Amino acid sequence: MKESAKEFIKRKNKEFEEKKLIPMKDIGREGKVYLKREAWTFLPQSNLSDKVFIIERLRKEKFTGKLSYKKSWSKGDVEYRIGYFIVGKIRRAKDRWIWGQFCPMIPRKDFLKLIKKAEKEKTII
Repeated sequence: MKESAKEFIKRKNKEFEEKKLIPMKDIGREGKVYLKREAWTFLPQSNLSDKVFIIERLRKEKFTGKLSYKKSWSKGDVEYRIGYFIVGKIRRAKDRWIWGQFCPMIPRKDFLKLIKKAEKEKTII
């Protein structure tokens, strides 16, 4: 039985509270950046129970290797990431919550609700 959106959000909130650094490959693949997730807001899509949007407030902590855009890197800078999780439909991802690998598509009313909720929860400051 697959995990509901509500159960998924509860699990992710607990996981995110651990405040681990998030490693990401640099676009040039010769370096890696590390970000701290300071705040986040989840919102299930209103017309699709298998999709949950997220806005994260991320703070730049460190990098290793060579960065493609070093001039844009400054420790302590804050950036926001909008993404989504969705229940997979094929192969190993089938019936599991996975990070959406494409640009998020979001209904207008959900987008406005997500932004307002993120401001209320102080994710967006």
